Amino acid sequence: MKLPEDLLQEFTNKLSQLPKGPGEDIKKNMQSVLQGLFSKLDLVTRDEFEAQQAVLLKTRSKIDALEKTVAALEATLQPSAPSKES
Repeated sequence: MKLPEDLLQEFTNKLSQLPKGPGEDIKKNMQSVLQGLFSKLDLVTRDEFEAQQAVLLKTRSKIDALEKTVAALEATLQPSAPSKES
């Protein structure tokens, strides 16, 4: 899926190939319409996404380490295997 900036750039490139005059007006109008639509969407920037991704990766590694610690603690706290009494 293309990012809104990519779509806008592609659209602008296509419009720039139109003859001058009406093409310029259409280009300006469509750019403002598209920018208005994109601003209404709940989008994040690439930088915000990458920052959040880094936080999530760090959190995941901490959770993995904690799970290993808990598993080790549970193993030491469990009573030894019950002996069979006849």
